[in-house]
Formats: sequence, structure tokens, C-alpha cells
Amino acid sequence: MALKTTPYDPAEYLDTPGRIAAYLRVVFEDGDPVLIAAALGDVARAKGMTQLASQSGVTREALYKALSPSGDPRLSTFLGVMKALGIKLTPHAA
Repeated sequence: MALKTTPYDPAEYLDTPGRIAAYLRVVFEDGDPVLIAAALGDVARAKGMTQLASQSGVTREALYKALSPSGDPRLSTFLGVMKALGIKLTPHAA
């Protein structure tokens, strides 16, 4: 009998500010820019891409592209998304 699997979508589990913060904290600790952009895309989909686009001042299409695994968001896009999500970045010494 073949094993039946379903695709995993992290956006389905990002339903509270605490879960979102924990998810992003782990991704930021890794430091991979591709992973960070993809994780922000997961959070954006969980929150609603259209709403997030209008709050961050970026078109929905540009947001999808920037936050895809192959995207490379500009710093202004990144900061706009973080602000729209209500997430602050705090620098710490390495």
C-alpha cells in the first residue's frame, strides 16, 4: 500500500503573533537570505498577501516576487513588510 502524504505549508500554522515570531527567530538565526525571504513569504501568505501589500506600500505582485524562495527583496521592501507585520528587528552582538 502506497503512503499517502499531503504538502506541508508552514503558513497554515502561523496563526498567532507568538508562532510567527518563533518561526522568524529560527529562520533569522540561520542567516540564509533565501530562507529569510521564503519565510517572510510564508508569513505574508498567512496574514493575507493583499492586505500586507497595501500596508507595506508594495504591489501584491512585487511582494509575491520579492518574498519567493528565488526573490531578493530590497531593504525598503523588507523593512516595509516587517513593519506591516508588527515585527521589530533588534540587533545583538554575535
